[in-house]
Amino acid sequence: MISFWAEKGVDGFRLDVINLVSKEQDYQNDYQGDGRRFYTDGPRVHQYLRELSAAVFNKYGAVTVGEMSSTSLQQCQQYSALDGKELSMVFNFHHLKVDYVKGQKWTQAPFDFIELKTIFNHWQQGMFGKGWSALFWCNHDQPRIVSRLGNDQQYRVESAKMLATSLHMMQGTPYVYQGEEIAMTNPGYTSVEQYRDLESTNMYDIMLNQQGKSEQQVLAILAQKSRDNSRTPIQWNGDPHAGFTKGVPWLEVAKNYKQINVEQALKDQNSVFYYYQRLIALRKEVEVITAGDYTDLAPEHRQLFCYQRRSDKQTLICINNYYDKPFAYVLPMNLELHNAHYIIGNYPEILSVQATRSVALKPYECRVLLIENH
Repeated sequence: MISFWAEKGVDGFRLDVINLVSKEQDYQNDYQGDGRRFYTDGPRVHQYLRELSAAVFNKYGAVTVGEMSSTSLQQCQQYSALDGKELSMVFNFHHLKVDYVKGQKWTQAPFDFIELKTIFNHWQQGMFGKGWSALFWCNHDQPRIVSRLGNDQQYRVESAKMLATSLHMMQGTPYVYQGEEIAMTNPGYTSVEQYRDLESTNMYDIMLNQQGKSEQQVLAILAQKSRDNSRTPIQWNGDPHAGFTKGVPWLEVAKNYKQINVEQALKDQNSVFYYYQRLIALRKEVEVITAGDYTDLAPEHRQLFCYQRRSDKQTLICINNYYDKPFAYVLPMNLELHNAHYIIGNYPEILSVQATRSVALKPYECRVLLIENH
């Protein structure tokens, strides 16, 4: 089946939950969990992937990305090993569970910022020189990132750009999900009738009728966690249904579509859309983004995500304020700044600012500093 599409010229394949295709053959009951330990990263999964790769992916020069469910760093080092015998790169979801309370998705809570940085550090350092990651915030199963980790009201544009920057300056291949490049938000549905996702409507019934939560509580949880948050129609313009269709869409568009749409983004040179273009261009221009190692410079800081990428020729510092409070930060004393300059930031004036050791950050501000090594 894959060869059929490769013969037609398809250049890349995403393999859904591919690490679940090999099962333990004795089919035990699981009295401690939900059974996933018997089918996750199973006994023959690497054999299967090597067979697929030899027969199709390497034969046709295809790019492949494997979606990995409940996997580990060690497994992903092997799935995406640089010898190319299995997959080109891997998705993992650990960083998108930092707003789960005790591992439970259907809860309402702020995200754990320290845990988010810890997970990125674990994977960035662990994959360096061994495998290759797919970098992402959004997909069809995840709420909109600007609503989830950013501020989708007063600082929607600033926080969307900051979140994009903090991801795109890491090592790996970034993925941009439809609507992310114009900072689309969760739709803010207020009735269960607006949801179509069966997981969401089933959980509405369970939380309301079995767990004893109030309807207000349940709707607040759905508004934060439902997969339908990311499945609303792309907002093309200010026409009815955001220009997506002349019919009735499967899901209602967000009420903010007249302000947040592609047409408006293309008219504004400071829009999130053009900012994404610049981030993508930088990955082709600045070698250290692709090749450098990774060090978290402030792992315990409760407001700042600041990391360093370093290669033989260059050092890059990515500075991100994840909150709406301004503050000053002092860069490490061992950084040589006399040969440093800013290459991007979400407040436009940053490119004309001289690099100094003390950095005064605005709400949700990000800056990327490039240093040419001697």
